[in-house]
Amino acid sequence: MTTTLAAPHISPAMSIEDAWVDYNGHLNQAYYSVLFDRGIDDALMLAGLGPDYIEKQNASYMTVETHLCFVRELFKTDTVRIASRVLDVDDKRLHLYCEMLHATEGWLSCTSEWMFLHIDMNARRTAPWPAGMRTALQAMKTAAAALPAPERAGRSIGIKRK
Repeated sequence: MTTTLAAPHISPAMSIEDAWVDYNGHLNQAYYSVLFDRGIDDALMLAGLGPDYIEKQNASYMTVETHLCFVRELFKTDTVRIASRVLDVDDKRLHLYCEMLHATEGWLSCTSEWMFLHIDMNARRTAPWPAGMRTALQAMKTAAAALPAPERAGRSIGIKRK
């Protein structure tokens, strides 16, 4: 686990694979989640939530809810970075907000929110974060708290009627 926390955490640049481009000629919606997942993995490694944690603790985290907002389409030639920040954490849950940014031009392509549960892999049930892990996640939340609240966080889906 690192002691240097930046908020938001910015992932390394990632490329769009040929197979991810759909019949509309842009990145298929399913692969936005793949890119977010990779960026989130990179961010949560800072707290120690990587393969070593899963192996040693026999615990992991799993997604229970996600919400994506598509802002600008991506094409095969684009590269992206994921900016991730912890919005909240409690005994068993972790709430993240992420933005998919064009890696060289910096414009916003997509936003996502994620709710994760900490899981005891033996019981396949929720379990409290170990104290050290909770402290690391809380530190990530504290680092992100200095940023302005994300405008797109907490949105719901629906057709607005007049």
